[in-house]
Amino acid sequence: MATLSDRIRRARMMAKLSQQTLADTVGVQRSAVAQWERANGSYPSMHHLIRIAITTQVCLEWLGTGRGPIHPTGDDWIPAINTSDYVHDDIEAKCLAALRRIPVRIREQIVGIIGLVAENYPDA
Repeated sequence: MATLSDRIRRARMMAKLSQQTLADTVGVQRSAVAQWERANGSYPSMHHLIRIAITTQVCLEWLGTGRGPIHPTGDDWIPAINTSDYVHDDIEAKCLAALRRIPVRIREQIVGIIGLVAENYPDA
């Protein structure tokens, strides 16, 4: 059976992400991803494991244990998070999806800019 480090590397490679891109999305340094992918390296926290699964679009159970399907399949797949619980329309969903692809340090700047623009629309 593949080790956790092997599954993390495989998920990242299948998603065609570099270690740096995965690190930026998960919110860690590239060296953390390198450690997770090493045979005797460190293990990610559950929070980071969930972020890896979401980012690489693999099933959390497979990523964490090696059991179950690698990717969600068929109509029986129910996502853990439904974006409609958090967004009001397609524009917000697109913004949220795009924002999640941006490194955390830049997201903070973008949120600041949005806040400044929103101050001009107090009744919206």
